[in-house]
Amino acid sequence: MKHSISRQFSMIFISILAGSFLLCMLANVLFLKDFYVANRKNEFEDAYEIINEYMQNNDLTDTDFINKMNVYCERHNLSLAIMDATSNPLVSFRYDSSTLKMQLTGYFVNDYIRNQSLGENQYILLMNRDVQTGISYMEMYGTLNNGLYFLMRSPMESLENNVLLANRFMINVAIFSMVVGVVVIVYMTRRITNPIRQLVGISSKMSGLDFSEKYQAKGNTEVDILGQQINKMSDKLESTISELKTANTELVRDIERKDKNDEIRKEFLSNISHELKTPIALIQGYAEGLKDCINDDVQSRDFYCDVIIDEANKMNNMVKNLLNLNELEAGKNMAKMEHFNVTELVKNILSSMDILFEQEEIRVECDLEEDLYVWADEFQVEEVFRNYITNAIHHAEGEKLIRIGFTRLENRLRVTVFNTGKPIPEESIPLLWDKFYKVDKARTRDYGGSGVGLSIVKAIMEGMDCKYGVHNHETGVSFYFELPV
Repeated sequence: MKHSISRQFSMIFISILAGSFLLCMLANVLFLKDFYVANRKNEFEDAYEIINEYMQNNDLTDTDFINKMNVYCERHNLSLAIMDATSNPLVSFRYDSSTLKMQLTGYFVNDYIRNQSLGENQYILLMNRDVQTGISYMEMYGTLNNGLYFLMRSPMESLENNVLLANRFMINVAIFSMVVGVVVIVYMTRRITNPIRQLVGISSKMSGLDFSEKYQAKGNTEVDILGQQINKMSDKLESTISELKTANTELVRDIERKDKNDEIRKEFLSNISHELKTPIALIQGYAEGLKDCINDDVQSRDFYCDVIIDEANKMNNMVKNLLNLNELEAGKNMAKMEHFNVTELVKNILSSMDILFEQEEIRVECDLEEDLYVWADEFQVEEVFRNYITNAIHHAEGEKLIRIGFTRLENRLRVTVFNTGKPIPEESIPLLWDKFYKVDKARTRDYGGSGVGLSIVKAIMEGMDCKYGVHNHETGVSFYFELPV
């Protein structure tokens, strides 16, 4: 994501970290040497105070004084010499004889120590360069409170080396710290912004009317509280949209209901009277035959009774289907729109019909790996799918295969039921959805079909304002219906 908040946070913190290290490096380069020099001057002044303080009550031969100054000079890399007025060294620390003699000759022959105005502190502190070695030194010379002279010296080369070494060390530490800091910053910013990205994903799905995903709170931060509020809003929106879809469907049906009621009633009476003629005639004929004792043998009477019972059952099923269809077309059985898992619905229906597939030796293919959610009346969708499956079982031929397919369209899900067998004549396709229409009347009567099943499908799908249809293929026929997702 180009404007990711995680990236923005990371860049801000990395910039702050890099700026802090650069500032430290700049301070080191510009001020570290001056800081070391100032600290070195303090050490010289401290040594001068220690010598003056000790010399008030002790002499230069005191063992305690010598030990103490030896430790101090070694610790602070100082060379110290104390002389009398004639430039004779009384005591020295970390000075070899030749160097000390050369320095004392230079200072006393030219009367640097005796003739210069030393000021209030009675000493002079300066930077000096050795002509022979080219090494810079910090030097202090002057008089003590007891009138003796002193000379103190320390090489600056080690200080410069320390500054250079400190800067190199700081650079290495800075590089290592930057690498570790960048890794930690990226990890922490991602961890902090992950809940925000999760909320973005949830809100994106909500904008597409998908309320299945919920925020999983892991604490009580402001983001977690926001996520909980979004969950509540999602539940409320889902409930409200369900009610609105139901109300909208009912409104559409109410507008159409008045115009269709009279037509449906007339058509219903005409069709049912036509469809009931054959079973009523058969029942009447076989009943009269039994009454007139046309055949006296038990086998014939049983056959007559079986025909009467079979035709009565067909009439009963036909009347039930017609009453259900009549309610659908009259708008009495209003669709209740809800959000449900159509994958689970199809699995349950196929599982309940396993025994029929086994009896008819039918192979069923259905690849359902993911959950698919739709908006529809779950009970009515089940009835549509059962009608398609039942129809496929009765017409499956050849390799006897039924294949269930799912196709994602722009904002719909198409469910297809394909069965191998003979294609439907093209002139019959537009009539399939009419009540009591049968392509093969003899075959339909064999399995007890009334020609009402596809009419029920039509009434249900039009009641939910959804598409449905049928297609011929080289090896069979497929029926489909579509539902909004």
